[in-house]
Amino acid sequence: MSDALPGTATAGVSPGTSLNSHPTAANPSPSTLLLCLSHLRWDFVFQRPQHLLTRAARTRSVVFFEEPHFDAGIAPRLETRNTPEGVIVAVPYLPAGLSPVEVTAAQRRLLDELVAGVADRSMIAWFYTPMALEFAGHLKPDLTVYDCMDELSAFRGAPPRMLELEQELLSRADLVFTGGRSLYEAKRGRHARVSCFPSSIDATHFIAARAGCDDPEDQADIPHPRIGFFGVVDERMDTGLVGALAAARPDWSFVMIGPVVKIDPAELPRLPNIHWLGGKGYPELPRYLAGWDAGFMPFALNESTRFISPTKTPEFLAAGLPVVSTPITDVVRDWGPKEDGGLGLVEIADEPVAFAAALQQVLSQPRAPWLKQVDRRLARISWDRTWAEMDGQIAAALRAATAQPASPAPVFSANATLRRASHV
Repeated sequence: MSDALPGTATAGVSPGTSLNSHPTAANPSPSTLLLCLSHLRWDFVFQRPQHLLTRAARTRSVVFFEEPHFDAGIAPRLETRNTPEGVIVAVPYLPAGLSPVEVTAAQRRLLDELVAGVADRSMIAWFYTPMALEFAGHLKPDLTVYDCMDELSAFRGAPPRMLELEQELLSRADLVFTGGRSLYEAKRGRHARVSCFPSSIDATHFIAARAGCDDPEDQADIPHPRIGFFGVVDERMDTGLVGALAAARPDWSFVMIGPVVKIDPAELPRLPNIHWLGGKGYPELPRYLAGWDAGFMPFALNESTRFISPTKTPEFLAAGLPVVSTPITDVVRDWGPKEDGGLGLVEIADEPVAFAAALQQVLSQPRAPWLKQVDRRLARISWDRTWAEMDGQIAAALRAATAQPASPAPVFSANATLRRASHV
């Protein structure tokens, strides 16, 4: 395994990389390779792929193949490294200025070199983006999984071929998982084996915020009450709502944590009580949340948020923070007030005046009764449970697929019963 810095490796895969020797404490000799093809970077934000694949790595060899970096004047190469959790992160480095056809060909060649020599092992191809078919569509895995965590075609800058390639991926996939109920409803008529696995929680990690922590240095001088957000800041955020709330309540501090992507940072609202602290690592989050008085999820209501199921919803709750959200469908249905008039765990508001009133309400309400409800709900979900259910489906499908290796992939009846995870 190579830890060489960019620019120091020779062309091709990092010297010494071998997918035949990747033992874990749980499985000293894993027989199955899980190859994840992702549009996200492992070190960007710790979210659904990281939660699932770190658990997969306890019993399987897991390779996380990222989108390429481009540098001028370099030879194509693949940098690889091991994460502490045992996931192999593989990052292509390609020379700047290549045509789209040349980029695809270079990625394919590096991928082929990476998986060479493991033909005797079962392989699971795990897709987060259909665009990966452009360079990985020639692979012949024993099992293909499409973990659809977002409707990528609705995101700003989505490639024109996204929908076409998603249809091809759905035709190849043996299993399709979705990251929320809205996505499940959108995909269930397009594949015979779709399961809904919504956002889950590493409760132990975030419950640490309830015990209180010393404020991080860049948060220590921010006045209370503090209303916080953490996550990617992009076209899914209603920055106008953030600005309006800050203007309406100058006595509140709005703490914003997360990288800014796909939007111009100069367009973010810049009021004295809005504090843009940038991205923070997953281990740091409980320290920041421990110093907040409430959370908010100011999502815009547009095509890019139509199908989202924010992972941060149960994370806010586990940290003991009441939270107000705009009416994102999956948040309303899974966490908001009930249709029968019952109380929800998350308050919902759709415009600045109502949002400020909801925040005032959660800041004033007693926490103890609400926290009891939160803990009862969170006790029913976890990333461990989600992965165990996924892994059960994968193991069954893999046994069926490898029992007769010469047979084509099974064709499922369009009328087959669609299984949904039991915690939905």
